[in-house]
Amino acid sequence: MANLLVELFVEELPPKALKRLGESFAGLLSASLKAQGLAAPDAAVTGYASPRRLGVHVAHVAARAADRSVLTKLMPVGVALDSAGQPTPALLKKLAAAGADASAVPSLQRRPDGKTEALFLDSVQPGVLLADGLQKALAETIAGLPIPKVMQYPLFQGSGAGFQPGWTTVNFVRPAHGLVALHGEAVVPVSILGLQAGRRTRGHRFEAATPDIDIHGADTYAQQLRAEGAVIASFAERHAEIVRQLGAAAAGEGLRPVDDEALLDEVTGLVERPKVLLCRFEPEFLAVPPECLILTMKANQKYFPLLDAGGRLTEKFLIVSNIDPADPSRVIGGNERVVRPRLADAKFFYDQDRKKPLASRVPQLARVVYHGKLGSQGERVDRVRGIAAEIGRRMGLPERAPEIDRAALLAKADLLTDMVGEFPELQGVMGAYYARHDGESEAVAQAVEDHYKPRFAGDTLARGDVGLAVALADKLETLAGLFGIGQLPTGDRDPFALRRHALGVIRMLIERDVPVDLGALVDVAFARFPAFVAEPAGPAAALMAFIYERLRGLLRDEGYTAYEIDAVVSLQPQRLADVPRRLLAVRAFASLPEAPALAAANKRVGNILKKSEATDGTATAAEVDPALLVEPAEVALAAALQAVAPRADAAFERGDYAASLQALAVLKKPVDAFFDGVMVNAEDPALRRNRLALLGSLHAAMNRVADLSRLAT
Repeated sequence: MANLLVELFVEELPPKALKRLGESFAGLLSASLKAQGLAAPDAAVTGYASPRRLGVHVAHVAARAADRSVLTKLMPVGVALDSAGQPTPALLKKLAAAGADASAVPSLQRRPDGKTEALFLDSVQPGVLLADGLQKALAETIAGLPIPKVMQYPLFQGSGAGFQPGWTTVNFVRPAHGLVALHGEAVVPVSILGLQAGRRTRGHRFEAATPDIDIHGADTYAQQLRAEGAVIASFAERHAEIVRQLGAAAAGEGLRPVDDEALLDEVTGLVERPKVLLCRFEPEFLAVPPECLILTMKANQKYFPLLDAGGRLTEKFLIVSNIDPADPSRVIGGNERVVRPRLADAKFFYDQDRKKPLASRVPQLARVVYHGKLGSQGERVDRVRGIAAEIGRRMGLPERAPEIDRAALLAKADLLTDMVGEFPELQGVMGAYYARHDGESEAVAQAVEDHYKPRFAGDTLARGDVGLAVALADKLETLAGLFGIGQLPTGDRDPFALRRHALGVIRMLIERDVPVDLGALVDVAFARFPAFVAEPAGPAAALMAFIYERLRGLLRDEGYTAYEIDAVVSLQPQRLADVPRRLLAVRAFASLPEAPALAAANKRVGNILKKSEATDGTATAAEVDPALLVEPAEVALAAALQAVAPRADAAFERGDYAASLQALAVLKKPVDAFFDGVMVNAEDPALRRNRLALLGSLHAAMNRVADLSRLAT
C-alpha cells in the first residue's frame, strides 16, 4: 500500500470550466481505482486543478488488487446435463469460454434461477496490477471528462524542427505535455494522450525557482509545487486565498468587493499563485450607471469592483494578478490603463443613447426579426401590449392601464441602444435609466426594467403591479408563440428558456397572489397571435400541461411530498395562488386519524364511477332521489353528506381549504357502513343509478380541494 499521485500537465485550460474539469478528473479516476479494488471505497481523495494541470491524490492504493471470488451463471441444469447427469456439449463449450474444462463439473453449484435451477461456476479472479488498473482508469477518465469543446492537435514524434512521418492527432481539451504517476516514490508505467508517465512537472511560467520540478513522491507533490514551482495546485485553496486577499484589501479601504461566485471561480481558473492589488479609475466615470461599469470590469477585465457601506460603486477596484513583483506599480498602472478605455466606451454609449428618446426607437423594432414564424420585435411588442392590457383589466387595475400600455410599448426599445448592443445583459436595466431620463413615470421605468424578471431561480419579481402585468404578458407571449409553432423543449435542450419562462409565470401568480385563472391567461396570450400559430394540435392544452409539470417540480423543491403535490395538481387548479394553501390543507387533513380510510374510500368511489361510465354510460351526476334510498346505510350516508357538504363548500368558497377538508372527517363512519351494507350495482336499474348518483355527490364533495384518492397508499 502507498499513496498515489497522478498529474496531467497541459496548456492553459478554459478558466470557466476548470473547476468542473478538476472535480471530474479526481472523481472519475478515483472511482475507477476503487471499482477495480485498488483503493478502498472510503479512501481519501484530493483533487488538484490549476490553469495548467489536472491532478488527484488517492490514499492507500494497492500495488495489486486482492483476488476476488466470482460466481458466473452458466446455463439451466436441464440444458447443461443430460439424462445420465453427464455434461452436454453446450456446457463444455460454456466452460471452455470461462477458462475451465470438464474437471470443473463436479464443483459447479446448483442454485435456483427464477422458475428453473441453473449451474454456476465459482472461480477466483486474480487482482489487477496497479499499472493495468491505472491505465484503464486514465482511459475512462479522459473519455468521461466534461470537456466544453474538444481540441484536435498533432503529436510530435521525435525531436527537431518539425513533424516526423506518421504523426497522429489527439483529441483533448488542450494539448497535453506531461504525465506524472507516482505510487509512493515509484513511477507507475502508464501512458495516455501520447505521453509516458514520469515524475517531472513544471511550475509557474514566470516565478518558479526552476523550470522543471522532479516530484519526489506522491505526498510531496503539493508542497513541492508551492515551494519550488510557485503554484497552489488545489483549486479550493487558491479560491480561499483569493477570497482572503480580496477581503483584506477591501477592508483596508473600508469597502467591500462585489459578491460574484462565478467570477471568483473564473479568476481562480486563471491564476496559479494569486496576488490581489488595489487599483483606481477616474471618479468622473461614476456618472455612468453603476451596472454598466461593474459589468464591463467583471466581464471584460475580470476585476472586482469595490462598493461602499451603502452599496454604492466607488472608483476603486481589485485585480488578481498571477505574478507578485517586488514593485507592483507597473502591474497596477497597466491595469488602470487597460480599464480606462472600457469605461470611456461605456460613458460614450450612455451619453449617445440619451440623445435619442426611448420612444423614438420603437418604430425601428419593426425591422428587427424576433422569429422567422412569429414576425418582428415590433409585432411582438404589439402582442405584449394587448396581453398586458387584458391582464391589467383582469387584475382590477383600470387606473394603471395607461402606464401598463406605455411600459409594454417601451419595454424592448433599449434593444436598439448602443449600450445594450455592447452589453446585452443590461437589457431592461438601461431601458429604465433612459425612461427616467426621458421623463417617464417611475412606475413605467421600473416596469421596463422588471418585465424580464424573474431572470433566474431565486431572482426577485417585478416591484409593482405595472411591471407584474407586463412581465406576465412578456413571458406568456413567448410561451404561447413558441408552443403555437411547435418549438417545444426536448430533453435537456431548451434554447428559448421556456422552462424558465413557465417558472416565472408560476412564481408571479403564486407569490403575488394574482386573482386570475391560469387558463384565462393562456387563452388571452394565444388570442393575440394569427390563426396559423394554433395549427399544431392543442398548443394551449400542451402549454397548460407544461406549466403544471413545472409547478410540480417547483413544489418538490419547496419540500412538499409527491402525494401532496399529486393530490392538488392533478385537479389542475386554475388559481395558482391557491396551490400553497391547498397543499397545507392536504397536509393537515392527512394527519387526521380518519384520513387513510377516507382516502381509500375515495379511491374506491372513483374506480366505481369510472367503471360505471365505461361499461354502461350510467350518469353519476344525476340528482339523488330520497325515495330510492332503501338501505339504512345509504340513508345515513345521504343524510351525513347533506349535513356536511354545505359546511365544506362554504369553507372552500371563502378559501379556508383546511376547514373544508376537515369537515369531511365525520363521513368516515357512514362511508364505511355504506360499503359494508349496500350493494352499489343492484339488479334494479333505478336503485343502481340512484346509488351511483349518491357516490357521485360524495366524490364531488370530497375532491374540491384536492383529489384525496392520491393520498391512498
